[in-house]
Amino acid sequence: MNPQEIILYPLMGEKATMMRDKNILTFVVSKESRKKEVKNAVEELYKVKVTSVNIINTTEGKKKAHVRLDSKYSAEEIATQLGVI
Repeated sequence: MNPQEIILYPLMGEKATMMRDKNILTFVVSKESRKKEVKNAVEELYKVKVTSVNIINTTEGKKKAHVRLDSKYSAEEIATQLGVI
């Protein structure tokens, strides 16, 4: 799968904003994507190192991924580049 097909868009809600303080970015991802695919897509698209990925299926039928970045990288900086902040 193409990285742009896996990562649909970043989330900017209150919880996602609080999680950026813990160096975690939140994305809505395709329903078919797996943790390894999300990790590879984020690393390729944003040129960062990912340490872990947690995936959650929402009640609205969407799939969210919480992506923890390596301490060398800043979730705030990536969010700024994405235009989330």
